[in-house]
Amino acid sequence: MGIEEKLPGGVMLTTVEQVAGWARKSSVWPATFGLACCAIELMSVGGARHDLARFGMERASATPRQADLMVVAGRVSQKMAPVLRQIYDQMSAPKWVISMGVCASSGGMFNNYAIVQGVDHVVPVDIYLPGCPPRPEMLLDAIMKLHDKIQNSKLGSQRRAEIEEHEAAQLRRLPLLDAGVGSEEVGK
Repeated sequence: MGIEEKLPGGVMLTTVEQVAGWARKSSVWPATFGLACCAIELMSVGGARHDLARFGMERASATPRQADLMVVAGRVSQKMAPVLRQIYDQMSAPKWVISMGVCASSGGMFNNYAIVQGVDHVVPVDIYLPGCPPRPEMLLDAIMKLHDKIQNSKLGSQRRAEIEEHEAAQLRRLPLLDAGVGSEEVGK
């Protein structure tokens, strides 16, 4: 016997966090960052067959200041990494990142000096999407998992602490590329 059973019909009980989570997950605007063949699959999700508009995400933003989701689709070169980070920093908070494809997630078959071996070296990633290239259905599943994560996220100072801890853990987990690293070893 809870309070829900004693209330008249048409009354809904919820929390501010649940309402804000529902509003956020229903209005995610992606900043597409298509770098290779995965971008073709990303574009097909916006078409009639998969219909990204049913999630309120049909407006792909060309400017990072109006986006809160970055979908990194494809391999990230060393020259593109600073640009990717700059766009991520310009996005409004709260912001989320989906790493789409094996090249974005781990460098894929490009295990060389020119390709970043995982976009999580540059920005914190919320959802990893495997595949080469991943199917549009897989991207839709990743988006729905991200919606669940957004729906259940905290608000206010708790959210800020959660984000800072997540970013610090992600950046601490893998070594970042440093211009000074390796130069001492070359001379030895």
